[in-house]
Amino acid sequence: MKLFKQLLVAPAALGLLAPVAATAAELNLDGVNKYASEEQVTSISQFSDVKPTDWAYQALSNLIERYGCVAGYPDGTYKGARAMTRFEAAALLNACLDRVTEVTDELKKLMAEFEKELAILKGRVDGLEAKVGELEANQFSTTTKLKGIATMVLGGATNGANAANNSNTGVNGNDLSEVTFNYDVRLSFDTSFTGKDLLRTRLRSGNFANSIFGNGNTTLNTAFQEDYNAGSGVDMVGIDRLFYQFPIGKTVTATFGAKVRQDDMMAMWPSIYPADTIVDLFTYAGAGGTYSLNLGGGAGIWYKKDGFSLSANFVSNEVSSENSTQGVGEGYTFTAQAGYAGTNWGVALAYTYADFSAGGAFGVSPYLSNGGLSAYWQPSVAGWVPSISAGVGFGNSNQTAVDNNYSWMVGLQWADAFMKGNALGMALGTSGQLQNGAPTTRGIVTKDGESNLAYELWYKFQVTDNISVTPGFFWIENSATALSSGNDTYGGLVKTTFKF
Repeated sequence: MKLFKQLLVAPAALGLLAPVAATAAELNLDGVNKYASEEQVTSISQFSDVKPTDWAYQALSNLIERYGCVAGYPDGTYKGARAMTRFEAAALLNACLDRVTEVTDELKKLMAEFEKELAILKGRVDGLEAKVGELEANQFSTTTKLKGIATMVLGGATNGANAANNSNTGVNGNDLSEVTFNYDVRLSFDTSFTGKDLLRTRLRSGNFANSIFGNGNTTLNTAFQEDYNAGSGVDMVGIDRLFYQFPIGKTVTATFGAKVRQDDMMAMWPSIYPADTIVDLFTYAGAGGTYSLNLGGGAGIWYKKDGFSLSANFVSNEVSSENSTQGVGEGYTFTAQAGYAGTNWGVALAYTYADFSAGGAFGVSPYLSNGGLSAYWQPSVAGWVPSISAGVGFGNSNQTAVDNNYSWMVGLQWADAFMKGNALGMALGTSGQLQNGAPTTRGIVTKDGESNLAYELWYKFQVTDNISVTPGFFWIENSATALSSGNDTYGGLVKTTFKF
């Protein structure tokens, strides 16, 4: 741009030309014209007389790189220490204003082109800000999240046992059978103080204990894990979990608590068969004696890296209702596990030593020594091929008529069965041959020396993201109660689950 074109734009707006007379020598028009007509430099390094130590070095660099409106002299110098006339200042500022105007025009064109999209984004941002403000105004804690699950079960079971002396059956006559409608509610408060730790407090209540599904009446007595109360467990709210978990470095996690369960302190669980299954036997990855889910005061630690993990934990039993049905209460359990979890499969080998505080049949302190090997696999895409969970448990005790015992299970689950979001599942297995009234593995109690093959079939309708309805059928061979001999147990139920 020629000098006088520049002078027509900038001086009036910037007030750089004062109404003061000037001589031709003062104006130095030739110098100004020569300065303004030079090619603009593209890098401050083109000036031989400008150094990084100069006080205006950064400002000059920004003008060159961001706006490209600085020119030098023919000899490659900037002459930053030389006095500048008002005309030279006007020329320099006008050149920079031209570049700023160009950028502004480009932005205006872009804003006009994407006007609708920008308006939509602005509306979404405004909506998100309003929702965030509402959540912040109504949240009860900045560090705690509440998760809840409520389950209602309508169903029944029968095993043809003599129930004349069992006050918990709720029925009269010789047939230990009943249709019942029960509930289980769990409220978990998960608190984090650092973003990596976890303090879990869970409240729980239910009324399964005195139904056909609880208190030792059938093998289903712990299928709903009523470990929240050592008493009857009927309509009483209790603390079901209270433990703290925190990382030690990047690969180690430690856990301790006044009420913590064995599986809370394991780096991985070696089964993907649903934990809310119908028959209790299928809750323990095929190794009920090893994965006893003992609950009480305890501590544990695990190491996990690149899928591989090692876990060890100790739990002192509080002799809750879930264990007292087995004739004795565990004094403590010690469990060690080594496992590997890949993208869609996993396997674990575990060992549990259980010491019992009472109930020795031979005048010695009873114990159980158990090992388990469990694994799972699931297809990468849902289809006709189901996920598979399987496990086997083995061990011995100084109290049972059958010193060496074993257990096993196989569970299949089809995701998106018949309809996206729904699931179909079935399982087959046994908890072993153990003597009723002596220390046993978790799960089914049987008449002495008899097998106890069990089977279940269920289908889960996912009504919404938070509501599901699951009808199911089960059959158990030679199951026993605390007051009856072994008989086949069979029944069905409809379970409705709400998650929030």
